[in-house]
Amino acid sequence: MALDSNERPGQSVAKFESMLKTDDIYFFDAEDFEEIIHHYLNHGKIALAKKAIKIGLRQHPGSIELKLLEVEVLVFENHLEVAEQLLDELQLLDAHNEEIYIQRANIHSKNDNHEAAVLLLQKALELAENSFDIHSLLGMEYLFMDDFKLAQKSFMKCVNFDEQDYSSLYNVIYCFEFLEDYDGAIYYLNDYLERNPYCEVAWHQLGKQYFTKEMYPEALSAFDFAIISDDSFIGAYFEKGKVLEKLGKYKEAIENYETTVKIEDPTSHAYLRIGKCHEKLGNDEMAKYYYYQTVHEDPLLDKGWLAITDFYRKQHNYKKALYYINKALNIDGENPHYWKKCALINACLKNYEQADFAFKQTVELGNYELETWLQWADVLLKNDDIPAGIQILSQGKEFYPESAEIQYKMVGLYLSAKDTVNARICLMDALNTDFEKLHLFEKEFTQFQHLEWIHAIISNCKKASR
Repeated sequence: MALDSNERPGQSVAKFESMLKTDDIYFFDAEDFEEIIHHYLNHGKIALAKKAIKIGLRQHPGSIELKLLEVEVLVFENHLEVAEQLLDELQLLDAHNEEIYIQRANIHSKNDNHEAAVLLLQKALELAENSFDIHSLLGMEYLFMDDFKLAQKSFMKCVNFDEQDYSSLYNVIYCFEFLEDYDGAIYYLNDYLERNPYCEVAWHQLGKQYFTKEMYPEALSAFDFAIISDDSFIGAYFEKGKVLEKLGKYKEAIENYETTVKIEDPTSHAYLRIGKCHEKLGNDEMAKYYYYQTVHEDPLLDKGWLAITDFYRKQHNYKKALYYINKALNIDGENPHYWKKCALINACLKNYEQADFAFKQTVELGNYELETWLQWADVLLKNDDIPAGIQILSQGKEFYPESAEIQYKMVGLYLSAKDTVNARICLMDALNTDFEKLHLFEKEFTQFQHLEWIHAIISNCKKASR
């Protein structure tokens, strides 16, 4: 039996599910089947959608719309060849159906042929009366192609069509951010807010743009308006807390973070920020409490373990700091920043071999900072592995050929290795590079201050500079 036209939406779904529980066979209009199938697809119930398609095509074997929904499911399940064959048949029946081109575009997109997908979607645009969904699909294809300007234009068209399409609004701002056009994002959002002054999403995004540009008072106002528009908007409270932190208003920041915890279940990120604020206020016990709450809430949040590491490191409790940096490394062992912290902590504990290994990992993972080479050489010097220290500084010199810091340290290491020839060469290079930094050598390698030839080279360099 067909559903009456005045039955409320969803009634057809209920009747279909009732039919599945019995041996009765109900008749549905093709439009009813479309509603049922869309319902199941939207809720991720693919098996039920397929069952509805099968029954629907039995009752309406000539329905192009139901066959197109069958294609949609085939594409979703990666049965692309079968989907293509069915689309070929449908195109012979209805060559001007934009949905055929949309599904062909989806197939090309699945095969990473995004240029072909774009051409098909543009063809669909020529045929479609309502192009809103097609512009959204085009925007996604342009994102896959890293063409952020064209993606932005497509998503802007979606927002123009439906200003409540927040997904497209987010994508517009994402494109602005990727293009680092923060002023453009601010202009666009302010223009949008002229028409939608109570849109908490737009105020929230505007605040984030101001925050990026370090315009903290403006960011604060934007987040306040987001909260006025929706006083349960957790994201606005959290971002407002970050702004207040930047302004040094830690107590107010804590209040905003605590509000997010009260509105919804607590999050590890909120606990982490509260801990950071308490640490800035000198409330060490409270800071420690919230850091432990952070990792209790989310044991896989490496930043939580890192916060505890830094907390104990500042207190010179290096054994505990080492324990917790290893926790962070267990979660993200590819982070050079964590390995560097591990190296420095091991150095403080005089675990020089472990520190050497950690510095090696640091560099292999892409940290080539000047301080890394200098600190690694210090570790090798303390471990009496002077040749390795010289080798490390030589590598560092390739990245920083004009670094007087590296050159003066190499002088000290060559002298420690009793290689006066290379020590002389390095000293002259260092003095010519930056005479003013001679104090670095004098402070670190006091044991060589008695060497007369060093004083002679320094004296000659002073005369030459005059």
